[in-house]
Amino acid sequence: MFKKILIANRGEIACRVMRTAKRMGIQTVAVYSDADADALHVRTADEAVHIGPAASAESYLVIDKIMDAIRQTGAEAVHPGYGFLSENAAFAEALEKEGVAFIGPGIKAIGAMGDKIESKKLAHAANVSTVPGYLGILADDTEAAKVAREIGYPVMIKASAGGGGKGMRVAYNDDEVVSGFRSAVNEARSSFGDERVFIEKFVEEPRHIEIQVIADKHGNVVHLGERECSIQRRHQKVIEEAPSPFLDEKTRAAMGAEAVALAQAVDYSSAGTVEFIVDADRNFYFLEMNTRLQVEHPVTELVTGLDLVEIMIRSAAGEKLPFTQDDIKMTGWAVESRIYAEDPYRGFLPSTGRLVRYQPPVESDTVRVDTGVYEGAEISMFYDPMVAKLCTYGDTRIEAVDRMGEALDRFLVRGIGHNVDFLSAVMAHERFREGRLSTGFIAEEYPDGFHGAPVSEEIENAMRAVAVAAESAYTERNRMISGQTPVSDRNLPQGAWMVRHDDAAEGADAHAVDGGFDVTIVGMTYAVH
Repeated sequence: MFKKILIANRGEIACRVMRTAKRMGIQTVAVYSDADADALHVRTADEAVHIGPAASAESYLVIDKIMDAIRQTGAEAVHPGYGFLSENAAFAEALEKEGVAFIGPGIKAIGAMGDKIESKKLAHAANVSTVPGYLGILADDTEAAKVAREIGYPVMIKASAGGGGKGMRVAYNDDEVVSGFRSAVNEARSSFGDERVFIEKFVEEPRHIEIQVIADKHGNVVHLGERECSIQRRHQKVIEEAPSPFLDEKTRAAMGAEAVALAQAVDYSSAGTVEFIVDADRNFYFLEMNTRLQVEHPVTELVTGLDLVEIMIRSAAGEKLPFTQDDIKMTGWAVESRIYAEDPYRGFLPSTGRLVRYQPPVESDTVRVDTGVYEGAEISMFYDPMVAKLCTYGDTRIEAVDRMGEALDRFLVRGIGHNVDFLSAVMAHERFREGRLSTGFIAEEYPDGFHGAPVSEEIENAMRAVAVAAESAYTERNRMISGQTPVSDRNLPQGAWMVRHDDAAEGADAHAVDGGFDVTIVGMTYAVH
């Protein structure tokens, strides 16, 4: 087993990899830019190496700087996390030449799956279901319109080297193909340095469901079930869950078998994800394969009981998978919400600044927080705006969703804009709770943007109870300071507090108990601690 690994990443994923490595007795090395000098992943690692200016193009994306850090520290292996160099075949090749293990798949698999056009050809050859489309290189917008008509509208224009929703456009007619082709080409060129785009059929009422695969270097490949990632905004995932509320056992088994077949076709090792689009009739079509760990991997860990990072490390060290497909069971339900530094009330504009207050909910067997920040840390303009990933587990989907709602209510963030209110609204949304999901959920349910969510009468009364408890605590504190008899010792009449709302008033009682107050309002008693 490795004695020291370097994590070629930052933020919450770097911290998450370090957590497993330390549990395994492996020393960890962090790399950091100017902007991350005081970052949590730097504080968490056993060693840290400065690799350059804040801009990722001058630090985290520079292979030579990562290689220098490896040589300085004597790291035997590198975990790339996700993003940055995680799917860069040139980086994996540089590590191989240096004799350093890459905690990820082989160069062949990274290269084959990194090109969307070539990956679809490989998938087709491996008898994996693919979306009808044209996988040739489109010469211009005229050819794009001709191909789109042959496929049949609507169509999706996609960048071959794309990811994260960049270089993607949906078109319903020739004019939209022409404009979409031009903008997709421009965005692909600026984002990836590769202007190639292709066209495929756009699946309406789609669900985004992905299969987690894991493999060793001895040819063993298994799948760990699926994740539903349909709740997206501008092609970026927001909420994920495992399993999917839509799949039946037959479809799950078929998707899993195709994912394993594709992985075997490219001699895959380590953790990877095969992404599918699924229509209303449970027909599924291959989208792409991500040759890395996914942001949403914790939900799979919660329902399988496996540590994917540990399996990746052991696979890279040459160990065989300690289980077969028959050993894999999904138990219960898990949901993940991505806490972003963005303002949902202002069109989800990015937010930067200092985390004046940062208090995530307490972790437990049913609540997990993966984060790369701390109270007082800075949210920089240079990197992804994710603050944390909040995951909850339950025996049933509704139990996991309800726990997520409760955990979000306990997530305190001040100093920056954040999307906690929006995530809470989604958890309470009837359509979401019923599992009627699609990739268009957010656009369909919030067509004019997010402006808050209606509050139930029960929640309103609970908020009034909190107000009464806060005022009671304030009053009692003032009385104690002045030497008067505490409120809790006084024999106050019923309805001593009056709570006004919408020109109406309700009487409320507050009784001090250990750690807080029991507040009675409109016949209900609330424990406010």
